[in-house]
Amino acid sequence: MTSTAAAPIAPANPRSRVIAASLVGTTIEFYDFYVYATAAVLVFPILFFPTGNDTTALLASFGVFGAAMIARPVGAVIFGHFGDRFGRKATLVASLLTMGIATFLIGCLPTFDAIGWWAALLLLILRLTQGFALGGEWSGAALVATENAPAGKRAWYGTFPQLGAPLGFIIANTVFLAINWLLPHPEGAGQRSEAFLAWGWRVPFLFSAVMVIIGLWVRLRLVESETFVKAEEKGVIRRFPLGAVLRHHWKHLILGTFIMLATYVLFYLMTNFTLSYGTKPADLSTASAAAEAAAQAAGQPFDAVAFAAQFYPGLGFGYTDFVLMQIIGVIFFGIFTLLSGPIADSIGRRTLLIWVTCGIIVFGLLFNVFLLPQADPKFTGALVQAFLVFGFVLMGTSFGPMGAVLPELFPTNVRYSGSAIAYNVSSILGAALAPIVAVALWAAAGGSPWLVGLYLSGMSVLTLVALFLSPETKDIDYDEDLGLGVTGSL
Repeated sequence: MTSTAAAPIAPANPRSRVIAASLVGTTIEFYDFYVYATAAVLVFPILFFPTGNDTTALLASFGVFGAAMIARPVGAVIFGHFGDRFGRKATLVASLLTMGIATFLIGCLPTFDAIGWWAALLLLILRLTQGFALGGEWSGAALVATENAPAGKRAWYGTFPQLGAPLGFIIANTVFLAINWLLPHPEGAGQRSEAFLAWGWRVPFLFSAVMVIIGLWVRLRLVESETFVKAEEKGVIRRFPLGAVLRHHWKHLILGTFIMLATYVLFYLMTNFTLSYGTKPADLSTASAAAEAAAQAAGQPFDAVAFAAQFYPGLGFGYTDFVLMQIIGVIFFGIFTLLSGPIADSIGRRTLLIWVTCGIIVFGLLFNVFLLPQADPKFTGALVQAFLVFGFVLMGTSFGPMGAVLPELFPTNVRYSGSAIAYNVSSILGAALAPIVAVALWAAAGGSPWLVGLYLSGMSVLTLVALFLSPETKDIDYDEDLGLGVTGSL
């Protein structure tokens, strides 16, 4: 009688499938989000908010951009409820499909010239839908990664959904650059062609449909995580996860919200604000000529005196040049997102984030060192590029561990709801307000960015306080931390 060794049981979700499902989905979701963010600076103020005032048009566009952040906690509650009650897989598929449909429809919208302010209203509705979908996307992807991670590598696995942020940014802006480059430019054109404003801006939104199909194919091949299955078998699945989070885990909910705050503010300043500041003309005459041409193209009157009264300068970079500089910075974002995982697994999430947050506070105080125009344009460009690299290095090192930190604050039976709500409520305090506050502070300082940097440092102090009050979560055992209660209870 011969004995045969039992073959090792393969994990329900192989490593390659886990990484692909968590990375591909968030890449698509963030691509959709950044496509809108880029258009909010370049296109929507002209085509959807022709107020006749450059600043108010940009603020209106950023207002709609920020409105999505308000919808994100609603999405977090709805998708979190279904993710904690019925599993992660179906919820992830639904969030991706919702986001893709909304993004595609934005590419089909008529503009203000066609239907007036109805265009802005439809844009707002679709933007809210985008935010609603993203509210459920991130947490589900983070849970797929961390609940399927090998022992001691949860933070590293948690960086893969985070990597979707820099990849989505690079893909979205590369698509915009390619379209803008391929389209004909009139002689002496500034930052964008007439064809780009007429129809070219729609292509990145429509292209998202292709990416969504790929993402759905990857996610439909997942099976449910063993951690969630164990929670079902133990009978601890809650009928109303939100109630359990608010009743039993409200302290961690508040801590998670503020732990994420500095990361949100930093990221949206590094992308939205810097794009606005970097590409705005540095002198009044250039800005006035561009604004007058835009007003004439839109059939609007132009008041040169009123424009001069509300003008504040930027750095005057061309759109293409500045986005390429941002992409270089975002490459460092991606690299340090991945590097942060093994570091957080080694020294702890809390220790790493405390040091990084201190770095962000100092970085905010140095905005005027890097972002003021110099006598030599090449020196200005070098300082701005260094600013983007430093900022995105801090961003990656801060953002990477969040894929593990926020889920680890909550037990399995409310992990989707708890981490999603903390992540997305923080988006209101950070991402929704950051672009609007930054533009207002930029104007209040007469074109200087020092108040914007001070704002970043102030928000980072709040994150630092939350980190000092939070526990270290590195050694939490997901198999033991299933949560309390019985099926059907609150």
